Amino acid sequence: MSRPWLLVCLLLIIVFTSQFEWKPQYGNEIEASPIASRKQQYISEREESVKEKIILSQEKNIQKLNELVRSLREQLLQCRGENEVDNGTTTPLTELLTELERQPLLED
Repeated sequence: MSRPWLLVCLLLIIVFTSQFEWKPQYGNEIEASPIASRKQQYISEREESVKEKIILSQEKNIQKLNELVRSLREQLLQCRGENEVDNGTTTPLTELLTELERQPLLED
């Protein structure tokens, strides 16, 4: 019977001492909290800034690619028109422009 009582007492001592050790640590965390929150806020602001720069860069790249696609489509239509003229068939310019406008472009 003494062994279970000894274990219970030992457990209670561990619980109480651990509670006393936690309280000072909790107090230090409160003091460090404003500094940590400012640091975390600064880090999150920097992350947002970097994300915005990446997005702007990607948007510029998309615009350049859209311009290239548009230019290549115009060249393709010109080649088709020249080929049709060489073969004796002609397609009016309005049909070529309509075909160019019908083809989907990547939008921002």
